[in-house]
Amino acid sequence: MDIKLEKKKGWRAVARKKNLPYLFAAVLVVLVAWLLLKENTSTLRVNTATLMVSSVEEGEFNDYVSLSGTVQPITTMQLSPLESGVVERIVAEEGTAVKAGDVILEMTNKLLSMQILQSEADLAEKQNILRNTLISMEQERLSLRQEMLQLDLDVTRKKRAYMQNESLFSKELVSKETYLQSKEDYELAVNRRSLVRERQKQDSLYRTVQVAQLDENLRSMQLNMQLIRERVGNLSIKAPIDGEVGMLNVVLGQTLSQGSGIGQINDLSAYKVTAMVDEHYIDRVVTGLTASFMRQDNNYDMMLRKIYPEVRDGKFKVDLTFDGELPDNIRSGQTYNLNLQLGQPVEAVYIPRGAFFQKTGGRWIYVVDETGEKAYRRDIRIGRQNPRFYEVIDGLAKGEMVITSSYDNFGDNEVLILKKD
Repeated sequence: MDIKLEKKKGWRAVARKKNLPYLFAAVLVVLVAWLLLKENTSTLRVNTATLMVSSVEEGEFNDYVSLSGTVQPITTMQLSPLESGVVERIVAEEGTAVKAGDVILEMTNKLLSMQILQSEADLAEKQNILRNTLISMEQERLSLRQEMLQLDLDVTRKKRAYMQNESLFSKELVSKETYLQSKEDYELAVNRRSLVRERQKQDSLYRTVQVAQLDENLRSMQLNMQLIRERVGNLSIKAPIDGEVGMLNVVLGQTLSQGSGIGQINDLSAYKVTAMVDEHYIDRVVTGLTASFMRQDNNYDMMLRKIYPEVRDGKFKVDLTFDGELPDNIRSGQTYNLNLQLGQPVEAVYIPRGAFFQKTGGRWIYVVDETGEKAYRRDIRIGRQNPRFYEVIDGLAKGEMVITSSYDNFGDNEVLILKKD
């Protein structure tokens, strides 16, 4: 008896053995189509409420940098004692207006006083020695002169005796011995006078040299005495310039060492503003650049006069001076917000500054497509920057929309799917 087979329906009909090859082929086609059609990029879904989307603009780009500057006196002179000592009296307190030469404070130094007394005693002793030497030399000179007078007289007498004996000897009225003795006595007197005259000449030269040396020593001691007395004057610390006592870090009875910094005098005839500039601008900041700031609804112009060579903590210091009138009630220590002009305004494509720069360094940015549903990563090139905008040299066009907020949570995804909650 034949059994009637039930006809299969639905998935059982499709999954019959003879249909399996067709089924596998269909699945393979679908898989290949999915692989070809899907985007080969990493994506991330983000909430648009957390994003800052900005427009790419084109127009005048103002090349400047904002600085925070501190007002300082145009000149500051350091106060340092030239001598060590103990503070005895403070004449001028901080904030006192002084003229050059005015006494700021007075000190005492007992050791210096003892040195003065010792120098005065040495000088008096040297003066006595010189005086005694001069007296001795004068006595010696007079003694030699008296001796020369006596020798001149002796030579004259012995010459007369010799001439008389010579005349008498020629007439045979005296003996030859008497004649010869008178001749020898005369010649001896002449030779003795010559020796004394030579000694007198040598003594004169010696006295001249000795007196000159003593005079030189005496002048040296007098100069040393003068210098020591000037050191006493240095115990009074005086203002080197006209100005105001800006700082004075001393108290009565304090011992100050030579050369130690105890305060300063501020020249308030003019002012300057000192500011710190990021080292990013080190190649573009030069002397002669202009700056400006607003205060009390007035604009004030400044000129960059000095650039300090040292870089600390990623910044370097500059000094700017006023180019024109000064603000009213200007005071040392005030803070001004300056705009330092680095170049002339130029036409450029630019985007607002944003936290994205910390992640990308200005090398790429997310650009929102026309639908506003996706943002794609795109390489760009950033040029100059000011406190508000980045100049875009390449990669963006006017009117495009870009994400300028932080990219810290986006990872390395190339596409952002923008959704609204």
